Amino acid sequence: MHRGPADPFGDWCAALERRHLSRLTFQEVRRGLQALSSLYVERRGCLGAGRALEGEGKRAAFALFYGPLHYLLVRRIVEALGAVRPAPERIVDLGCGTGAAGAAWSLAAGGKPTVTGVDRNAWAVEEATWNLRALGVRGQGRRGDLESTPLTGGGEAILLAYTVNELEADPRRRLLERLIAAARRGAQALVVEPIAKRSIPWWSEWSEAFRAAGGREDAWRFPVELPERLRLLDRAAGLDHRELTGRSLWLRSGRS
Repeated sequence: MHRGPADPFGDWCAALERRHLSRLTFQEVRRGLQALSSLYVERRGCLGAGRALEGEGKRAAFALFYGPLHYLLVRRIVEALGAVRPAPERIVDLGCGTGAAGAAWSLAAGGKPTVTGVDRNAWAVEEATWNLRALGVRGQGRRGDLESTPLTGGGEAILLAYTVNELEADPRRRLLERLIAAARRGAQALVVEPIAKRSIPWWSEWSEAFRAAGGREDAWRFPVELPERLRLLDRAAGLDHRELTGRSLWLRSGRS
């Protein structure tokens, strides 16, 4: 597993277990994970309507399983891209979910950036705030809409991890324009999505826009050794995460 000496990942996973398994059994979380995985793999469009976070079992599975996986993948991606030097002053994590991805970027950058996690789901905002605190990252979650969140530019890193595919076409197009404009003002922008078996129709348009602005597109595969509880959940849900995969779009003004 890829961790620096100051990475609190292991302690955080243990804290997540205490937080969520105090109310649910392992079997209940496993069933929640199976239902959640079905939404991710088969019916991705349902996520934007909030179905991924319906019910305590799915919420616990999202927090206990997908949160740590997103943390590990985003940390590896930002390190590989050199997105941690110089460290951004602040990270705006749009559609933050449990806040794991924004926290990963901040910690990879030495814990210097503050993180603002923005999500329209009240449970996600509460969980993001808790996770940031548990990981020792400055910042908090707040309830809000992606379209109304200000993107100021210089000193700012804008993160969209597993978020863009949940948007409708018009809001997605407007968000792309705002991201490119923010990058021109000095912001960094990172989009992370799965390497999906089915094509994502909007990806080519976004990839072309990022590359035209001086950015880049990447596909990633990182070998990973999961902690014991994550391995057990992985097997119990019929999954196999011996490696972490994803694809990204990255743009930093004056440098790709």
